[in-house]
Amino acid sequence: MSANIVEEALKSAPNQIDLYDQNGNHTMPLVNSNCFYGTGSDATFTIDLETGQRRRSQLKDAANYAKLVDGLENISFAMSMANPEDVPIEDIYVYAFAEMVKNTNKPIVFIADSGRDITKIYRIASLIVGGEEELRQRPFILNYSEAISPLRFPENVMEKLIFCAQKGIPICLPSGSNAGGGAPITLAGAMALGIAENLVGLVVHQLAGKGSPFLFGPNVSTLDMKSTVVSYGCPEWSLTQAALADMRDEIYGLPIWAYGGASDAKVMDAQAGAESMFSIITAMLSRSNLIHDVGFLEYGSTSSLEMITMANELVAMSRFFVEGIPVNEESLALEAIERVATGGPGSIFLMDDHTFEHFMQAQFLPRLLDRARYDSWEAEGSTDLYNRCNAEARRILAEHEMEPKEGEVLAGIDQILQGR
Repeated sequence: MSANIVEEALKSAPNQIDLYDQNGNHTMPLVNSNCFYGTGSDATFTIDLETGQRRRSQLKDAANYAKLVDGLENISFAMSMANPEDVPIEDIYVYAFAEMVKNTNKPIVFIADSGRDITKIYRIASLIVGGEEELRQRPFILNYSEAISPLRFPENVMEKLIFCAQKGIPICLPSGSNAGGGAPITLAGAMALGIAENLVGLVVHQLAGKGSPFLFGPNVSTLDMKSTVVSYGCPEWSLTQAALADMRDEIYGLPIWAYGGASDAKVMDAQAGAESMFSIITAMLSRSNLIHDVGFLEYGSTSSLEMITMANELVAMSRFFVEGIPVNEESLALEAIERVATGGPGSIFLMDDHTFEHFMQAQFLPRLLDRARYDSWEAEGSTDLYNRCNAEARRILAEHEMEPKEGEVLAGIDQILQGR
């Protein structure tokens, strides 16, 4: 493939992708260092919220995950988090998409198998916003597709790539260029292969629909040489996406795809907390744009409502850190210092008006991370973080109300599902 063709494709693809919510509000400008976190898709198993046991994913789980995302302020987009076993396998992604749009109004990153089911998903999305042109102008969907490393592009992958290019649907095409598995064991070699696969996809995409939005970035993790699983908690994946963010700024100019908030742990334990926080804050420090897989356990095989709830707070903590320390007349608090310093015995900052006026903005105030005194913590049940996240997820699912879709839209979705 000629270098000129690649360069032309890089020039024609937009350097900003704008995603909207389902009400037409501009919520996710994917550009520069803007970071947006969301869930993952296709988990075979889930941790049951009631029993705490790992079980096969059902269609109801896709609904619950979407509703939870809708109620969490730091999770910006939804993916299905479920590969439900209780729907026809040929339409599994269409059914999951229908459950998502029924339970969240946030942007959706969706999976499709081929041109057949992506057409149905496109029809549902167009129905929700009032037509194809409305969807093109204010897209709330982005397709996640994958090439197969090394350098294999099956027919169904190309169908989706061309369909999205022609319809103006944003798409990403990461591959399985994981070090030691689908790609060389060295990170540089794995990245070289993954970037090449992305560029092949970009060229085809831009030839099919010049100027259509394309999200850049291969998933370059590592194949663990002991367990032969692709790790979701390793530092290598965070390191490669940091390098890709630098390449975006210096070479490619396209918004990038990344991951965060996931773990190889089998339950939400200390390992899950450590690995999810590491990937969340490194993705933010790396200036990645669309960051998926929040809430995964067991190297992407199992989804967890509690993990997403915890990650919502970890994203808030990371943003507080990354935003730095504001320095201005109010934050320097020189007048408050003078008042307290000259106020005599008993004059303390705790009682000064400046503290009352600014503490909500000046401090990170956690909702789920515990800072209580020991006796207070003990009196309130001695709960750990997992149980607090479980309770919060239950509360959101019970109390949160999203703006419902109109009856005729819901009826139209059912007709599409039934093949009419």
